[in-house]
Amino acid sequence: MGDVTPAETANPTVKGPAPRQAAFGFIFASALMNSISFGIMLPIVPNLIRELAGGDTSSASEWNVLFATSWGVMQLFCGPLLGMLSDRVGRRPVLLISFFGLGLDFLLMAYAPNLWWLLVGRLLNGATASTMSTANAYLADVTPPEKRAKTFGLMGSAFSIGFIVGPMLGGLLGEHSLRLPFIAAAVITFANAIYGLLVLPESLPKARRATRFEWRRANPLGALQLLRSHSDLLPLAGVGFLFQLSQMVLPTIYVLYTTHRYGWSPGMEGAAFLVIGVLGVFVQMVLVGPVVARFGLRNTILLGAASGAACYAWYGGMANGWVFLAGAALQALQGFLMPGLQGLMTRLVRPEEQGQLQGANQSMMGVASIAGPMVFGMVFAWSVRHESSFSTPGLAFYLAAGLMIAALVLAFWKARPPQSN
Repeated sequence: MGDVTPAETANPTVKGPAPRQAAFGFIFASALMNSISFGIMLPIVPNLIRELAGGDTSSASEWNVLFATSWGVMQLFCGPLLGMLSDRVGRRPVLLISFFGLGLDFLLMAYAPNLWWLLVGRLLNGATASTMSTANAYLADVTPPEKRAKTFGLMGSAFSIGFIVGPMLGGLLGEHSLRLPFIAAAVITFANAIYGLLVLPESLPKARRATRFEWRRANPLGALQLLRSHSDLLPLAGVGFLFQLSQMVLPTIYVLYTTHRYGWSPGMEGAAFLVIGVLGVFVQMVLVGPVVARFGLRNTILLGAASGAACYAWYGGMANGWVFLAGAALQALQGFLMPGLQGLMTRLVRPEEQGQLQGANQSMMGVASIAGPMVFGMVFAWSVRHESSFSTPGLAFYLAAGLMIAALVLAFWKARPPQSN
């Protein structure tokens, strides 16, 4: 007999309908186009902030911190809200309204006359980006439990592809105008929204929806109630949080670190991102499904956590840039963690709780995106400032490795396979 979770035993409908390829295709395309639209802005937003700050780099740096943390705050609060709303009214309306809202947000940022308007756009951006919790709940609705890890891996590959294509496209468009990438992102998002309006079916029948919308649970603290509802759910969410927190070391210090320690040029940085992205896509698109089928969810999670710990320890310790880059293979292998983790967590809740679960996970990511840049940024600054007396420029990476070791221990303890009947 196959593995059956308590939630599935109590609710045979958890297994849901057979996968709908058209629906998955739309959600995959949505994740891809969203990540491209976000990636477009990565090389542009700091420069636009500096332009609106009158060319003052120090002032632009301060504003950039505000933009980064405010985006995380919106993720923190809006993830649970949209997730629970989708449990109550269905996934389709929440997804479509969010996509159209995101397109309007990009237009707002494209024509922002000052930093305050741009910040408003960034806040709306963080709110509408939280809709991916609803997209993940949609996939849980239409995918059998035993195939969810593979599906979440494919979703992860969409983000990896987007963050390869997006920055390159943003850089090219930004050569002509710093506003043009935002307009391109808006066009991509509106096209996705219109496509969804025409072809996207609802994935959550009325009979399987939450009976009411509960404000007390549609917030970060309320989301904890769901995570505490099962003895393994909160620790598994802790594994995801430690992973997301450790991941923040990369956008926070990667470029500064490799430039400082290895003297990499912008061209080398771009090549490194390309290598990392391609390897990540390969793992998520090609390897996740077979590895989960062969070794199970628990071992897949442990493999991802162990690879992440090894990757960051490697990054922190290597004195040669080319040897450092070899760690990209280990970085790609940590891509096993989240698909396996999400596949396991979705099997522990009922159909009408899938949106709330994904919202809670999105909220945890929001906390990580607020705390991570501050922690890793300060640790890296301290290590560089004291490099002559305490020669450990990779200290921030060692901290990230420590977080992944903690995730590995927690997963080893709690990421147990479901009980069989």
